[in-house]
Amino acid sequence: MFRDTLGYGYAYGPDVARDYAEPLYLDELSPALRRINPKLPEVALDEAVRKLRNFEGGTILQKNFDFMDCLQNGISVNFFDKGEQLSALVRLVDYDHVEQNTFTVANQWTIVENSEKRADIIVFLNGLPVVLFELKSPSREETNASEAFLQLRNYMQEIPSLFTYNAFLVMSDLAISKAGTITAGEDRFMEWKTKDGSYENTQYAQFDTFIEGMFDKVRLLDIIKNFICFSDDTKILSAYHQYFAVRKAVASTATATHTNGKAGVFWHTQGSGKSLSMLFYAHLLQTTLNSPTIIVLTDRNDLDDQLFGQFAKCADFLHQTPQQAESRSNLRELLAGRQANGIIFTTAQKFQESSEFLSDRRNIVVMTDEAHRSQYINERVDSKTGRIQKSFGLIIRESLPNATYIGFTGTPISRQDRSTIEVFGDYIDIYDMTQAVEDGATRPVYYESRVIHLKLDEDILHLIDAEYDIMAQNAENYTIEKSKRELSKMESILGAEQTITTLCEDIVKHYEENRQYELTGKAMIVGYSRAIAMAIYRKLLELRPEWAEKVGVVMTESNKDPEEWRNVIGNKRHRDEMAKRFKDNDDPLKIAIVVDMWLTGFDVPSLATMYVYKPMTGHNLMQAIARVNRVYKDKQGGLVVDYIGIAGALKQAMNDYTNRVTTAIPISQEQPYRSSSRNWRSVVIFSMVSTIPTLCVQTPVTFPVLKRSPMG
Repeated sequence: MFRDTLGYGYAYGPDVARDYAEPLYLDELSPALRRINPKLPEVALDEAVRKLRNFEGGTILQKNFDFMDCLQNGISVNFFDKGEQLSALVRLVDYDHVEQNTFTVANQWTIVENSEKRADIIVFLNGLPVVLFELKSPSREETNASEAFLQLRNYMQEIPSLFTYNAFLVMSDLAISKAGTITAGEDRFMEWKTKDGSYENTQYAQFDTFIEGMFDKVRLLDIIKNFICFSDDTKILSAYHQYFAVRKAVASTATATHTNGKAGVFWHTQGSGKSLSMLFYAHLLQTTLNSPTIIVLTDRNDLDDQLFGQFAKCADFLHQTPQQAESRSNLRELLAGRQANGIIFTTAQKFQESSEFLSDRRNIVVMTDEAHRSQYINERVDSKTGRIQKSFGLIIRESLPNATYIGFTGTPISRQDRSTIEVFGDYIDIYDMTQAVEDGATRPVYYESRVIHLKLDEDILHLIDAEYDIMAQNAENYTIEKSKRELSKMESILGAEQTITTLCEDIVKHYEENRQYELTGKAMIVGYSRAIAMAIYRKLLELRPEWAEKVGVVMTESNKDPEEWRNVIGNKRHRDEMAKRFKDNDDPLKIAIVVDMWLTGFDVPSLATMYVYKPMTGHNLMQAIARVNRVYKDKQGGLVVDYIGIAGALKQAMNDYTNRVTTAIPISQEQPYRSSSRNWRSVVIFSMVSTIPTLCVQTPVTFPVLKRSPMG
């Protein structure tokens, strides 16, 4: 396939005379460097080869980091030419002219280091062993793709020099083929299920789709150059849905800069790697649009910090250091100080601090995270003051009138005139929850109702229903505040000592009997209010004093807080430390009690359980329950335990989600996202009575979830 379909050269390892201790294919490397760098003298190319063969001491990861920098950006060399010391950049790959490069696939390629190993398949790019395949026979029942993963790990110990030059790895038994990096666990190896970005016929991806999808020469160069990066000690390879969606987003942005400024909506379900897609998009935009200024906009400080942290870890890949605007005036200074470049993070709230003009430049791209919130363009008259109040979206667009806007979201649920599409333009790409679960990008979420265990009477249940009704009518801040005032007595009822006692006793019982030893035991409790969150915390410690290190409360501090709260909730530094501890699977902190924080954009892959004691609707509910859908080792799914009656809201949210997916994009050749012949059906979220691995299921509750029926 490599040779006949993709036009690669072929080499049979035993027939190639070479030094088996040398991982580079020098017979192809040197001619390729001369061809790609025709103006450089031989001495410069020799110096580049010398540096390639002698990366300074360190771990495999450190050497691989240095190599990937050379592979993506070239090798800086110093050399003498005619007695003069010169410097130059030697390019290892010609990314602009694919025909200038040498692509060779080799099998049975022997390497001798700590021991002698024979690699199944190596893909050489200009003599560099950038991809290593480990194959297992599909006819042998005792072997599979997992065995291939273990073999790759063994190779890293026995022939580590080969992995210095690796871009990514492939494990395959021909039935299942997955790609990953040298730092990826087996659960992070992903299939490549399409050749063109369509999500059609992806349930059973074929081997030829994987090969042609990833190893088309132009696409392989693009993946290596623009879709592999490092974040701390993790090497990241884009998944197929991220790659094609980012490419579409960059193209739509380029068009929007010359038209209406609406680049579109990038809708990828929660947990499917949206933050990394934003990173790849920002990186690729720099070259495509000739160094625009990028503003990354969120509507909450914690989201701003989290996303900024992700970008800051990848500053080398972005070729610039991101900045956070401290205020609107600081944002204005950061924009005024440049005519191009820059990645600036800010929150929507900062735009309300004043009304001065920010910039009329056209080469500004505004990336809005969670685009379904706070970006609507409207104004209304305040009933109290009589003044006109403008929405965040309107203020932002008046401040940056010529910018191009793109929305990133996981839950664009439209209500009345609140259409994300009207604000940002048409959908660029939709990667829904069904596709994400099917691909292994996320895990399914299961539901269990334990409302009956609280023994709430009918009056309280009606009160809760009223809260949902008001929340569903309108999501404007003033309406939410009104509902809180009108239903303030619900907090006193839900926070009553006996109710909290019953709640906590049941949580303790459920956790200890079912969830304590599920994966790492991480769980989250969502409280109705700050006071109720603290009441839950105190009651849990009263019931289980030995849980002092196991349970914590995460919420912002207030000057109005009782003194005894302060040692529990602390300040921002304390919250940051709590976040680190909760993400550490070995830390004794296992149960986090939250109200609003950590329900959006906070990822703990091993988190498997969420106890809900707070009414939520729409995208807020969808985002909250998505905290437990992350991929982690052999995690089969996340469990949401309902104590407040979110069933109706979840059903409505799922219906909205399903309707939005099936009607979002017209079928066309230009946008092959959905096919009218695709068979969709509603399935159920099951009521769980035991741990996820046992999948012990009672009578299912009828919550429709987008799910593809089996093909054939």
